[in-house]
Amino acid sequence: MRETTARKRLAIALMSMAVLAGCGNTAANNGSNTDAATTVQGTTASYDGTVASQPTDLKMSDLVTFDEEDTASDWSASGATTISLGGSDATISGAGAAAENGSVKITAAGTYILSGTLSDGQIVVEAGEEDRVRLVLNGVDITDSDNAPIYVKSADKTVITLATGTKNTVTDGSTYALEADSDEPTAAIFSKDDLSINGTGSLTVHANDKDGIASKDDLLIAEGTYTIKAADDGIVGKDLIAIKAGTFDIEATGDGMKSSNDKDADKGVIAIGGGTFHIVSGNDGIQAETTLLVDGGTYDLSTGGGIANAVAKTENGPGGGMGGGFGGGRGGRPDGQPMGTPPDMGSDEMLAPPDGGQMNGAAPDEAANAGDSPAAATEDGDSAADAGTEESTSSKSLKAGVNLVINDGDFTIDSAEDTLHSNGAVTVNGGTFGIQSGDDGVHADTVLTIAGGKLDIKSSYEGLEAATIVVSGGEMNVTASDDGVNGSGTNAHVSVSGGSLTVNAGGDGLDSNGDIEMSGGTVIVSGPTNDGNGTIDYDGDFAMTGGLLIGAGSSGMAQSTSEDSSQSAFIMTYSSTQTAGTLVHVEDSQGNTIATFAPAKDYTSFVISSPDLKQGETYTIYSGGTSNGTATNGLYADGAYSGGTKVVEFKLESVSAWINESGVTTANTGHGMGGGGGRR
Repeated sequence: MRETTARKRLAIALMSMAVLAGCGNTAANNGSNTDAATTVQGTTASYDGTVASQPTDLKMSDLVTFDEEDTASDWSASGATTISLGGSDATISGAGAAAENGSVKITAAGTYILSGTLSDGQIVVEAGEEDRVRLVLNGVDITDSDNAPIYVKSADKTVITLATGTKNTVTDGSTYALEADSDEPTAAIFSKDDLSINGTGSLTVHANDKDGIASKDDLLIAEGTYTIKAADDGIVGKDLIAIKAGTFDIEATGDGMKSSNDKDADKGVIAIGGGTFHIVSGNDGIQAETTLLVDGGTYDLSTGGGIANAVAKTENGPGGGMGGGFGGGRGGRPDGQPMGTPPDMGSDEMLAPPDGGQMNGAAPDEAANAGDSPAAATEDGDSAADAGTEESTSSKSLKAGVNLVINDGDFTIDSAEDTLHSNGAVTVNGGTFGIQSGDDGVHADTVLTIAGGKLDIKSSYEGLEAATIVVSGGEMNVTASDDGVNGSGTNAHVSVSGGSLTVNAGGDGLDSNGDIEMSGGTVIVSGPTNDGNGTIDYDGDFAMTGGLLIGAGSSGMAQSTSEDSSQSAFIMTYSSTQTAGTLVHVEDSQGNTIATFAPAKDYTSFVISSPDLKQGETYTIYSGGTSNGTATNGLYADGAYSGGTKVVEFKLESVSAWINESGVTTANTGHGMGGGGGRR
């Protein structure tokens, strides 16, 4: 088959990605954030300290080009062959098509205009390898009780045009009568070669056997309105799915949309420029074996029955994992109070991390989760599902095998498992997200980069998880029953240089199995309330050089920033629990406000690092009272504070000080179970 322009552009773009793996800056982030229409420069360190091979600045135009024939929906009957369907027969005017046994076979290149009803028959395209065939659906209702109503057996490319103002319906039966030694077709509209669909009409597909629309090569959709109900997958493009625009209402027992080629690095790709998508799927919502790119659109996705159907998860003891062991990098309570009870080392909870995860120190292994590892490829690149063998399942919403990039879009997601997931890298450059997740809100096995957008993770097990997490922009609100931000695996790294990150965590708030660095932006953490976790949790260093960090939670496993930071910080521990919403107010000796904060949860410790904190200066901490300013995520940016109770006055004499109600103290060097982190 002749290689298409789309395929050439895709191969060139993905070859360029491989080149990126051998060049670039190994710094955590050397770039800047721009709007979604431009690129985000820079590279990010991957989980093993090398440069991430997946670019963060992909756009749809980098991956695919729609040719004129892919988008042109105007048509004329002049010179075309007309096919009038009449129940069990068809009337044909023109060359290249013939009616046979209640079906229509098309054998030559050209334009074919179809109208009417075919009650139990098939439109078969069996043209030459160089032939390009166009089917204009001008108001058709095609049913085949035991096969695919539209079946492209051979052609260079087939283009289906949905005529303006028409309604078109395709329905198959629940069982196909296939040819001997064949497992095809597998969809109500099935093409063995490239398939493009355009036009502003509507197409309804009732896929009672397996898939709705499927191509074994490239599937390009330029526009149109689609209603698909599928016994398995809604839309499948084995090598590529590219969608420019359109309205899609998909209900699928399997995946909503997927590109399934797991053999070739430049295939198994989904690229979406825009459109409106309502997808309810039993398995993944939109799944690509390699790259999934979203430039825009509106998405309402529900997978696996949503969060109400999620598998219950529990934390693996204090900190979620075997932490840093006894000793090593953990600051304790300066008031000498106990740091929490270590877990029973022989308990099932300790030995069986949730969702197939690993203990602290192990590299992330999302392949242990059902459906995350690519199915074994057959000789021609089919996944196990395509080859007719049993397919493993997962219920993630947007999932990529290698690289997930989102530049823009409006997302409402209710997911039984991860909402945004990649077995490699995830990049969010823009978009608005309302997320409910039964597992991770956003998960990458290697690098998670957030450079822009608004993410509201309303519920999750862990909010953001990756081996390397780089936040340079955007606005994030994360609610998690376990860790809010989790840098997992060996050599984990969490970097914040910009944006706004607010965390409400049941486990660790800001957590890394390795290092944390913060040079800009705002991080606000409320929680946890149990002494087996900490507002901040790291096993290496926390280098604080800029930005505002403020948090409140339990004190049993509390940590502050590292002594080698260049920006000052202090952590305050209380002798009794402070009720959620009770203000913490810090001011300098001149009465200038450093911060006024209302934690969202009960707390016994409070940590802050601010550019306004200076060594050698005296500060006072107040509790309670009121502020007439405006609070954002509990942090007051203006207004006057009054009515509080003075807790302590102290002189800040070190870059990372420990304070209690008596004044400056020394951190307890006796360590407990360190390095939180939920699923490792």
